[in-house]
This record gives sequence, structure tokens and C-alpha cells, in this order.
Amino acid sequence: MKSIYITGGAGYVGSVLVPKLLSKGYKVSVLDLMIYGEDVLAKHPNLTTIKGDIRDQELLKKTIPGHDAVIHLACISNDPSFELNPDLGKSINLDAFEPLVKISKESGVSRFIYASSSSVYGIKEEPNVHEGMELEPLTDYSKFKADCEEILKPYQSDSFTTCTIRPATVCGYGKRLRLDLSVNILTNLAVNKGEITVFGGTQKRPNIHIEDMTDLYCQLLELPKEKIAGKIWNAGFENHTISEIAQMVKNVVGPQVNIVTTPTNDLRSYHISSQKIKNDIGFVANHTIEDAVKDLKDAFERGDIPDSLTGDKYFNVKLMQHIELK
Repeated sequence: MKSIYITGGAGYVGSVLVPKLLSKGYKVSVLDLMIYGEDVLAKHPNLTTIKGDIRDQELLKKTIPGHDAVIHLACISNDPSFELNPDLGKSINLDAFEPLVKISKESGVSRFIYASSSSVYGIKEEPNVHEGMELEPLTDYSKFKADCEEILKPYQSDSFTTCTIRPATVCGYGKRLRLDLSVNILTNLAVNKGEITVFGGTQKRPNIHIEDMTDLYCQLLELPKEKIAGKIWNAGFENHTISEIAQMVKNVVGPQVNIVTTPTNDLRSYHISSQKIKNDIGFVANHTIEDAVKDLKDAFERGDIPDSLTGDKYFNVKLMQHIELK
């Protein structure tokens, strides 16, 4: 794998992944609408940025040939953003998927890595939610993630290696930062308001540090194809309750942080097992939630995250409300 094509590469995960790949000597092309800004990715001689839409099949046919691998990150992410415009969400998250896969295969791409979501399982009572369990997605966002997994399966072949990752909720600092994800939300409030409001608190959330998430994508490019061909893996670190995460945030930010717990009717609890990916390829997340909190705290203190409580660009649903994407 020498030349990598990344859809949505100017998003949260891409803002950490792309520089990492460039530092490893890869040539990288990023296709992105750039709705979070044109300056997310620094200029680099081995980086090509393409401002465009994954629904534009002619653009895909023009720009994908010559690449060894595609990492598909682009989507309308999270349920609230999706629900603002379900038709838009469907056109990007589902309808655009098979043409992208087909064009990738026809263009000579040999490896296709798909970022699905651990939300495809829905809510499970079992302590270890593993890849052999039935998918019970609760929202259209999750259903379409599951649908795309099924669409991808028959494209696996000797010349076109496919792999699907079901990530936990990503946390930690990235240049295109999201502050609408559990660990990042709580850290923002702790640092900048001195108070965290926890709704309920008993709900579990699986998390993975953005450094581990991007290290995994790098590993999937480096492994021999027989190790990853047709595989579907969960990718997470640990499952903690929201109350536990709030306490971790307080421990890092400082004792002055006040945690306020209020009742909620939303007690949805998600948890996943990442044992299979460890057994199959030896991937183990090395960065803790505390590491993510510390990275964010340091970035706040450096002044790298201005207007963090009000800036639309950190909150997907706010930004989606203000742009006229069709």
C-alpha cells in the first residue's frame, strides 16, 4: 500500500490519520466537502486534497484510479445530525456507498476499509457484545451503517480486500475537533465551566482514543491481505459509565470541578468487546480515557480550541443547521 484515498479525510478522525500516514511515507488523497474548513489539513508534497462530494460518481471515477487503498470515513455522523435531514443522510450514508465500492474495485484499488459503527448492535444486555451477535440498529444512521456492511461483503475477492471496523466513540484531540462526543463534551465543560452535568450516569459508553483509532487504520494498511480479508471487527478500549467518565475527567482537570447528576429517561447503554480484533491481529488500544482528557486539557490551555462552548464548528448538528447541504 503506497497511495491511499480517504473519503471524509478532513473530518475529526481524518485530521489525525492523514498527517500520520504522510509521516509514514504514504501518498494521500483526501476527498471531502471541507465543511469544517479548508485549513484542517496542512499542505504537504504527498497530499492531494479534493473538495468534492462522494455522491459525485464522475469525480470518483476521475480521482480514485492510481490508489492502492480506500479508507471510507465520510458520512453524516451521529443521530442528531442525520435526523436534521434524513434524505440527505440516506443519500450520503447509504445511496453513495455501493457506487463508491464498485468504482474503487473497477479502478484497481486492492484494499477497501470501511468505518462502520458499534451502534449497529443496538442495546444489548450481555456483558460482552461481540461480532457474532445479531445487529439490532435503533436509528436510520445505525441501520444504514449495517446495510453498508452487507453491501460490502460480496465485493471481497482475491484482488479486492475488504475490511469493516465498528469503532467505539472516538475521544481525544484532533485539529478538526468534535466536542459533541461523550468524553470530549465532559472535558470541555470541566475545563471551561468548572461543572459537569451528568444525565443519569449509569449508561455505559465504549470509547477509543483517536490515536489508537488512527493507529488501527495504519495497521490495516500494513497487514497482509489474508489477515484482514472480509473481516469485521469491533474496535474499542474500555466500557465505562458516564458517571465513571465524569469522575475520570475531574481527576485529570482538577478537584475544583463540580459534578451535577440529574435524572433522565434516556438510559440507553452501549458496550462492546474488542477481544476478537486482539486475537486476530493483535490490536490493543493503548491510550486511556484519561490520556484523551489530558490531551484536550492541554489543547485548551494552549489556546488551540477557541470558542469551545459556542463555536458551531465543534458541534456537527449546529454546523449542519447552518449550511445548506443538499
